[in-house]
Amino acid sequence: MAYVSQAGTPINLTSSAIVSKAGGALIGYHVNSTAAGTIVFRVGSAGTSSGTAVSGTITPSVGFNAFPMEAPGGCHATIGGTLDVTFFIAAG
Repeated sequence: MAYVSQAGTPINLTSSAIVSKAGGALIGYHVNSTAAGTIVFRVGSAGTSSGTAVSGTITPSVGFNAFPMEAPGGCHATIGGTLDVTFFIAAG
């Protein structure tokens, strides 16, 4: 039986920003703390806020949240409210 590891580079954010400029895959994210925090994921445009929204507004719970998603043109997270979150990105 082969060993399979699902791991990615951690990127911590507390405000809207590029998660990854290059293509890759989002494995998920870990919410460290939140006070009515929200996330909207966007892809394309080298991970800028002008990319295409690929999620609605997510109100995440504290802890790890799986969100397997391909982001061939980069990934951006638009963060609202108060949110400390670490994203896990696998290079593409």
